[in-house]
Amino acid sequence: MISDTESQLRGRPDDPGCPGAIAVVRLRRSGPVLVLTLASSLALVTEAAATSARFNFNIPAKSRSEALIDLGVRARVTLGGASSCPGRSEAVVGVLTLRQALQAVTAGAACRFEILDNATVSIRPARATRAPEPAERPHAVAPSPVVATPAIDSVIVTATKRPTRLGAAAGGLSVISATRLRDAGAIDTTSISQQTAGFITTNLGAARNKIMLRGLSDGTFTGRTQQTVGTYLDNIPLTYNAPDPDLRLIDVDRVEILRGPQGALYGGGSLSGVYRIVSAKPVLDERSGSLLAGAAVTESGSPSSRFEGVVNLPIAAGRAALRLAGYSDVDGGYVDDVNLRLSNVDRTTRTGGRAALAVALDPEWSIQLSGARQDLHATDSQYTTPSLGGQKRANQVRETHDNVLEQGAVTVTGAGDWGRFVSSTGYVRHRFASRFDATAALNGAGGDSLDVGLFDEASKVRLLVEDVVLSSPDTDRFRWLFGLYGLASLEDSDGELRARTYFDPSRLIYLEARRDRRRELALYGETAYDLGGGWTASLGGRAFSSEVHTTSSVEAPAPGQSRALDRKARFTGVSPKLSLQRTWNGGLVYLLTSEGYRSGGFNSGGLVAPSALRGAFKPDHLRNYEIGGSFRPGDGRMILRTALFHDVWTDIQTDQYLSSGLSYTANVGDGRNTGLEVEATVLAAPGLTLDANALFSRPRLSKVNPNFASAAQSGLPGVPDVSAGLMARYERNLARARRLVLTSELEYVGRSRLTFDRRLSPSMGGYVTGRLSAELATRDWTWTLAVTNPANASSDTFAYGNPFSFGQVRQVTPLRPRTWSFAVSRTF
Repeated sequence: MISDTESQLRGRPDDPGCPGAIAVVRLRRSGPVLVLTLASSLALVTEAAATSARFNFNIPAKSRSEALIDLGVRARVTLGGASSCPGRSEAVVGVLTLRQALQAVTAGAACRFEILDNATVSIRPARATRAPEPAERPHAVAPSPVVATPAIDSVIVTATKRPTRLGAAAGGLSVISATRLRDAGAIDTTSISQQTAGFITTNLGAARNKIMLRGLSDGTFTGRTQQTVGTYLDNIPLTYNAPDPDLRLIDVDRVEILRGPQGALYGGGSLSGVYRIVSAKPVLDERSGSLLAGAAVTESGSPSSRFEGVVNLPIAAGRAALRLAGYSDVDGGYVDDVNLRLSNVDRTTRTGGRAALAVALDPEWSIQLSGARQDLHATDSQYTTPSLGGQKRANQVRETHDNVLEQGAVTVTGAGDWGRFVSSTGYVRHRFASRFDATAALNGAGGDSLDVGLFDEASKVRLLVEDVVLSSPDTDRFRWLFGLYGLASLEDSDGELRARTYFDPSRLIYLEARRDRRRELALYGETAYDLGGGWTASLGGRAFSSEVHTTSSVEAPAPGQSRALDRKARFTGVSPKLSLQRTWNGGLVYLLTSEGYRSGGFNSGGLVAPSALRGAFKPDHLRNYEIGGSFRPGDGRMILRTALFHDVWTDIQTDQYLSSGLSYTANVGDGRNTGLEVEATVLAAPGLTLDANALFSRPRLSKVNPNFASAAQSGLPGVPDVSAGLMARYERNLARARRLVLTSELEYVGRSRLTFDRRLSPSMGGYVTGRLSAELATRDWTWTLAVTNPANASSDTFAYGNPFSFGQVRQVTPLRPRTWSFAVSRTF
């Protein structure tokens, strides 16, 4: 048992009348009393007299990673890497600055802390010292024993708009740390699907995919509907209705995933959840960096390569730092086109980088300026035609795709005894263009036989976003958070359909130029009240107003119809959230109801004008009911998070295709989904950690819109009833300061169908894939050997490569064949 902790203050460190006050904090263990005299050196006396914020800490003796999390929550800072600090901390009680408290917790530990700014702290392993050469050793030294990896809930997350301990928030929340991303070789969105429950992506190709969470899918095609999962880089959304940009996961602190509707805090476009990439922040007083080079070989495919680099540069001691990251990847193709007589046509290149400048304005305020750019080019799509056998297809043209994402952001953060303030201003410029072989659709329309049909589409999206959040101190019994959100977007999109015959090499079939202007303004907030006995009630909501203005000009020679469109609409509403939870030492249970929404819009495409029934689509709405919990059985060696949920989805928006291959958006009807999600981490043995996740759900259409006659009352498309993942990680310290890490991953994706139309929709999924890797690391160098899809499975994944041949040509989008990779990296 831990004895009562004594705290004695000589003078008052926060009293301006006592500038030379000395603080003495007694940290009592079960044995002798450890006395930390903060005035034992001139530096600490100076710090005690400074104007930096002080906090009243009362952290009992516990594991250092757990104590650091409690410290971060109390000081209202984002704290990463707590699992890097092993051992047990003595109790820390008293009025201390953030630095003093961190020094107390990490004293004598094999870790170090870095205060990046007034709101961000990074915990890292202590710098290793080089082991002496064998000749210098008087005796042989046995290998170091393995060290059990700390539990994954030793982390603070900020996706809840305020620093919150993972496992203490009501709702489905997962965090994938930088270490786990590295162990899993996760470098893009698709890699995340094996790491968390119910995270599914389509497989059309890099920067063409859709993300789906919790079995909630509006279809596998991407068109005018706003996405169901919000994708964020730090605090700024990256897309509105575009496909996921597949931003490279380089120099990432962690990935946070909120499952279930997040309309209260994130608004439209977060109907089934939020996928948030949290970048690593500049370190004020550290000069460091890393380089990585890798190569890969795919069976029956072209080779791949990977290069990346990160550097952190202090600019002004203790005040400013710059962090830069850059990368260049090549993914070799593996699909052959027999018509074009080309092998491995689907080659993808991706280059980009990020820059961030952090400035500490004073002990309470900081500002960060950041920018990111990514250029992605795919030389062709990656679907095949089964009738040709193997990884082959027969197209008339190459289906290229280009995707360029640029983002800039300014984040102002303040934190102190008064609470926490965060202002995030961002600008996003997203350009993407695709080409499709439209020959099958045009020949199927009954016209003259065509040699080639070609459809080109291009979009340029500009987003301006402002999000301001003010929250109260976490120590108050009544806590609150209020935010103001504004979005202005402008999207210009063009679509051109042409045909070529022997007599007419370029005949225009269809040409549309469209512009969408969107404005959204929202006021949101969340309050929480401690009822006593560990019970907390929380109430939140978002009041929003959204406007859309669409103009379109269509040129379609006879028998088509040329026309123009100019329409406006406004959508308003309130999205509430209510929860009741009880926490105790290491556990949480909660009840939650929340909502999500998407605004409506207009259809303008097609060879002829849309009918009155298809001229517009209505907003859709999702209501979620959930009961869940987080538990730590087995003396903390196991962490279990689970949730049972029921979703009611009305007026489901979906992107569909006309017989011409051109797209439109419809409300297919109402849906229901009941499911159970489970995530668990087990410290199975010294050095061996098991992470498992699973989703069991039943996503179904409960009511079909009579104007959408092709739909049947069946399952939602592209999402299986069952999906699961398992990752085993074994770490062992070797002689000469070497470390060996072995990982094994398995992922199972159950069966589903591609579309709502069961008559035309083939069954897909029902496969197992995985990855095996071995990593050997020293102080500065790391070597990694891995194999993905080791069983070389070729099952059909959730995608359909070409909408212009839908229903006419059987297409399969297989898993990437077995791929061997090797990478070497160096830190400095």
